[in-house]
Order: sequence, then structure tokens, then C-alpha cells
Amino acid sequence: MVTSMTGFGRGKMTEQDFNITVEIKSVNHRYFEYSSRMPRSLQFLDDTLKTLCQQKISRGKVEINIQFEDTSSKSIELAVNTAYADAYIAALHRFAKDYKLKDDIKASSIVGNSEIFTVRKRDIDEELIKSAVVTATTEAINNFIAARALEGERLVADVKSRAEYILNQVDFIEERSPQTVREYREKIETRMRELIGDIQIDEARLITETAIFADKIAVAEETVRLRSHIATLCSMLDEGGVIGRKLDFVVQEMNRETTLLVQSVRIWKLQGL
Repeated sequence: MVTSMTGFGRGKMTEQDFNITVEIKSVNHRYFEYSSRMPRSLQFLDDTLKTLCQQKISRGKVEINIQFEDTSSKSIELAVNTAYADAYIAALHRFAKDYKLKDDIKASSIVGNSEIFTVRKRDIDEELIKSAVVTATTEAINNFIAARALEGERLVADVKSRAEYILNQVDFIEERSPQTVREYREKIETRMRELIGDIQIDEARLITETAIFADKIAVAEETVRLRSHIATLCSMLDEGGVIGRKLDFVVQEMNRETTLLVQSVRIWKLQGL
């Protein structure tokens, strides 16, 4: 099976009073490269998740994104720093007295002081979180792999259809090439008769010119090699696996033969054939 280097997968897990969502995406890369984005409280799982990804993803620039949602009504506790609050209020009273101000301290006057209140998030069992994150990540990886496989099937179908188109053009060139040689000879002979009239044509010269043209547009070797390269390409696509570098080499060879064939066709066009 051929898989795409790009893909996306999502996994979710709900456990007690929290939700975990894991998203994995990748783009083409020569080797496996891992990066992650997650809340600081989950960063202790980073090495575990990297290993989990690496076990099933051999290549690609992989990015994992984890979202943690605490749905408990007790997820946040607000504690009062009473010692600080007492000192702060006492200082306000002294300030009002020293400067002969109205001593009308209200709760609204002190709630803006961030030192008085402390926000505490509830502690959640790390093993429980780890289990949920690993489960969601495994689901995301499986969906990610399935997405890459589906994209790979589409890519294979597209490449094969283009290979079939190239083969059809090769058929046309192989059929048309001998005809252009005959047409070129007839064209040269017609021009010569227009120039010299009824004088006998130099047959040897005509044969030489035709042979030079035939040599310029010869395509037998190129078409044979191109057919061989296309057969190799399709065989590799059917076998699947990690074939990116091999495909790159075969496509380069195909491009070389195709360039030579295009040059031959251009010669036809220049001669008006």
C-alpha cells in the first residue's frame, strides 16, 4: 500500500470530569520529525506520545496538538490570603486616618488586588490523565493512518492515469514517426522539382537528406526505455511501501526520455509535418 506523506487524524476521550482531544497532522519530510503543543500540565507525557507516534509513523513532519477541558464544577478553587488581606486592610485604615480621608473601605475596593486571592486548580490523578491521553492519541493515530492510506490510493490512481496518458502519446509518436520520414522525403522532392523543373533529381542527395532527418527524429530507443520506466513505476505503485526515493529516480529517467521525444516532435512541427 502507498500512503500519502500528508494526513490528519483526531481522537477524543472523556473520563470523569474532563475531556481530552488529540489532533495529529503531518507534511512531507525526509525523516520522522516530531513536535507537540499541549497544556503545561500534560507535558510530562511528551516522551510517551512521541514514542507512540514513532511506532506507527516512520516518516513525515508530525505535529500533535492536545486540548484538555476540565468540566468539573470544582475545577477551580479560590483561596483568600487572610494574612495579606488583614495587613492590606489595616494599611488602608492607617492611610485614611493619616491623611484625614473618609474611611469607607468596601469589598469592591480590595478585590482588584491579585495578592489577596489565589486561584488553585484541582489536582487530577496523573495515571488517569495518562491513560485518557494515550487512548485518545491512539485513536488519532489510527484515523491519521487511515486518512493517509485513502489519500495514497487517490494519488496512485492519479499517477497511473497520467502514466496511461503518456503511453497513449508514445503510441501516437511511434505510429507517426515513420510517416513523417516519408512526408519529409516527399516534401523535399517537391521543393527540388519546383526549383530545378524537369532536370533529373539527385537521388543520392535526396536519400542523404531523408536519412539525416530520420536520424534526428529517431524515437525507437526512447519509447522502449520510457515504456520500461512506466512499467517499473506502476509495479512499484502496486507493491507499495516506502517508495518515494525510488519513484523520484524513475520519474527523473522518464523525464529524460520524454524530453528527447518532445524534441523529435518539435522537429516535425518545424518542418510543418
